Amino acid sequence: MPSPSPADDPLQSLQAASDLLRALASPVRVGIVRELAEGGKCVHELVAALGVSQPLVSQHLRVLRTSRIVTARRQARETQYSLTDDHVAHIVLDAIRHAQE
Repeated sequence: MPSPSPADDPLQSLQAASDLLRALASPVRVGIVRELAEGGKCVHELVAALGVSQPLVSQHLRVLRTSRIVTARRQARETQYSLTDDHVAHIVLDAIRHAQE
């Protein structure tokens, strides 16, 4: 018997939403998503935009990749990071706008 999808199980949907918000629960990760909402970027571009160290950006990208929020694609000697879909960008950008009100 197949396991129920999140749409079939309201509690599973709530857990998935909670997991997503937990993955975003860092100013650096919110900043990464904000930057990637504009398009794919390499680590050095995220470092420059956010003003934090390369190891810190890489650590947060790992969390976002594990949560399937961000995907990575190798291009020559660099890796390009992009959002898996635009839904997360809308959540983050709305949260930023709300915080600025």
